[in-house]
Amino acid sequence: MKLPSKTWLLAVSGIALTVLSLFFLFRPSPLPVDAGRVNSGPLQVTVESEGMTRVVDRYTVAAPVSGRLLRSTLREGDPVHAGMILASIVAPELNSREFSEAAALAASARSSLNEAEARSRQVSVNLGQAKLRAGRFDNLYREGAVSKESWEQTRNEADVLEKERQAAVSAVAAASSQYEAARAKIDRRLASKPVEVTAPADGQVLRIYEKSERTVPAGTALFDIGDPGTLEIVIDVLSADAVSVRPGQAVKIDGWGGREVLRARVNRIEPAAFTKVSALGIEEKRVNIIALPERVEPGLGDNFRVQATIVVQEAPRVLRVPVSSLFRSGTGWRLFVIEGGRAVERKVRIGLRGVYEAEVLDGVKDGEPVVLHPQNELKSGMRVTVRGK
Repeated sequence: MKLPSKTWLLAVSGIALTVLSLFFLFRPSPLPVDAGRVNSGPLQVTVESEGMTRVVDRYTVAAPVSGRLLRSTLREGDPVHAGMILASIVAPELNSREFSEAAALAASARSSLNEAEARSRQVSVNLGQAKLRAGRFDNLYREGAVSKESWEQTRNEADVLEKERQAAVSAVAAASSQYEAARAKIDRRLASKPVEVTAPADGQVLRIYEKSERTVPAGTALFDIGDPGTLEIVIDVLSADAVSVRPGQAVKIDGWGGREVLRARVNRIEPAAFTKVSALGIEEKRVNIIALPERVEPGLGDNFRVQATIVVQEAPRVLRVPVSSLFRSGTGWRLFVIEGGRAVERKVRIGLRGVYEAEVLDGVKDGEPVVLHPQNELKSGMRVTVRGK
């Protein structure tokens, strides 16, 4: 029996509606994802770590002889000058054996003084040569004959040698004080007089180890002396990160207690690593990076905690993607771009890589949306919906 055309159309329409209903009913729902965008702008590759401040030239003054340490009137923060009496020690009379030992110590102190004086003379010669070289590079840099990096390196070398000269002069003063104390110990005419402990350099009292009168053996630490106006920043970083750090690189200092970010530059990288246990109980190899701040802020003192960011590489304008959008596939990098409500996997080539963003050399265009933190179940071609929209 032949069905009327109208009945046939109604039957076909009903079947089509049923199929469409079943399709939309059982079709997988879009996967919710977080999204970011490809954008252009500056990019910095940084190494971040905690650090601490440290007085550049710190001197620990020790007891030159054994005896009764008299109570000192000094307090932490008091200013001192080179040769100033810090404390006095009443030494007991020496027997024959002790006198021989004291004479040997005096001879050793004399040798240390000679060595310190020779070191001071050598550093002064090196500093003079470095200043002449820096002067020549100043003229060459103004004429465009040398690069800015070479010019900055010569200036840094001269600055470092100047600090070494200051340290050498202070070392001579310290060695001289030790020699005089050792010599006074064997001078029987002065045996009844207290041995004076003097400051090796100008500065402030940073720490007093012994505040009460008591008997101390020779070599006991008594005072820490230094100039709080000459601070350096000690930053310990992973040895793998230290490989990319170079003298002269910029350092941003934050978390020191003030509002503004302080500026510093890497002065030197210590050549040997040390083992440090992390908060998770993992042994790590770390290296100390020494940075010099451009200026020392009032209130910032010795052994203060800071947060340091070392800029190891930077580019003024590159195409950037969030690091959280990238994942490894074989030997290359990939990400998911959102096109027409679907995630499309693309292969990309990465250049500089910062903490939060990475330079992308090809594979995406400026402004394209990308999936952040792609889930394991996300596959290319799957429908997605962006959270928060």
